[in-house]
Amino acid sequence: MNQIIIHVDMDAFYASVEMRDHPQLRGKPLIIGSLPTERGVVATCSYEARKYGVHSAMNIKEAYRLCPNGIYRHPDFEKYKEVSRQLHEIWNTYASASENIALDEAYLDVTEQAKDWEGARRIAQTIKERTRKELGLTCSVGVAYSKTAAKMASEEKKPDGYFEIPTPEDFVNLIIDRDVRVLYTVGEKTAEKLYAYGIRKVRDIRNTPEIVGRLLGKQGRWIVRMANGEDDRKVTPYRPQDAKSISREVTFQEDVSNYDLLKDVLILLAFCVEHRAARYGLHGYGVTLKITYADMKKISRSKSTPACSSAVMIWQEAVRLLEGIDHRPVRLIGVGIYSIFPEDRRQLTLEDFMEETSQREQEEREGMLRSLQARYQLDFAGNLDKIYRGEILHRTVEYMRNHFPGTDRSRNNTD
Repeated sequence: MNQIIIHVDMDAFYASVEMRDHPQLRGKPLIIGSLPTERGVVATCSYEARKYGVHSAMNIKEAYRLCPNGIYRHPDFEKYKEVSRQLHEIWNTYASASENIALDEAYLDVTEQAKDWEGARRIAQTIKERTRKELGLTCSVGVAYSKTAAKMASEEKKPDGYFEIPTPEDFVNLIIDRDVRVLYTVGEKTAEKLYAYGIRKVRDIRNTPEIVGRLLGKQGRWIVRMANGEDDRKVTPYRPQDAKSISREVTFQEDVSNYDLLKDVLILLAFCVEHRAARYGLHGYGVTLKITYADMKKISRSKSTPACSSAVMIWQEAVRLLEGIDHRPVRLIGVGIYSIFPEDRRQLTLEDFMEETSQREQEEREGMLRSLQARYQLDFAGNLDKIYRGEILHRTVEYMRNHFPGTDRSRNNTD
């Protein structure tokens, strides 16, 4: 029996949750992300805002230009995570395997549970009904023979839609005259390469498979397969240990030229990375530093390390990398670990058996947090659990930027 896959995608998830919890926002152009006075982008927006041309990942200044009368709000990620947990609990009931793509999106393998297409339809409708009844939210659901087709189906009738694509022939008939960007993995740059050869529609890909293959190599061959409706990928549950890296970054509301302040911010980012790594028992074999300068030039630097997951080691290596780059005004800074592997694969070293090592590291951790507390008069140690949350982290970093010792604002601000 061929597989039957459901793709569930929430409709304007963050905005829908806020409108559910605050009925006065319903029917309004609601934009979730940064505020118009801040740097940042749109995380998502209501369908009323989309009528003005606003969309996800749009620069917030451009969104405000298009929709000056919109309602702008910061996201509440802790709330969205809890709603996401409830959603996936409902969806997973009907699947033998579930692949969570995001907080609000998942592939479900319902082959065994559904038995046939009529059974799949019943499951899809049940998911939509339970999501609406139990959580007060709408979702769009696609049912298809493959992951690519299921995702395409869920996007066909948004919002609150349902669509099915039973066969490869149905998939091809649906997309054959659409732009090449309709296909998975075909982004703006890939599309430009195809356009340069006169390949603009899916039909053109099907008619020139050799050219696409020569032009794009392995990716091109995959794109040709998709254009023909071929996709045998399985629904694969996500495992944190399969991640290639763990990182955290922040964008400043004003460019930062003081590299001592950047070193302080790296302390918090290092603790955030440590927290996530510890949550899943992961380590890395390298530290990476990411910088975006004020002129939008982006750079990254990395260094191989022994088994690494502690905030102390992450921060020390990140600072070394920071000291080796051009010292120009910085817009964004991030730090992470890479070459990830689980705890049970970490080889013990002599230092693992030396108690004084862990004691020294604990003292260094406490010293890092004390130094922050002395400079900013905040209880960093007592509030780390809150700082791990995205919104609180950004607020804390902005407070640090405004109150760094020696700045005009730190002298004039005592709140």
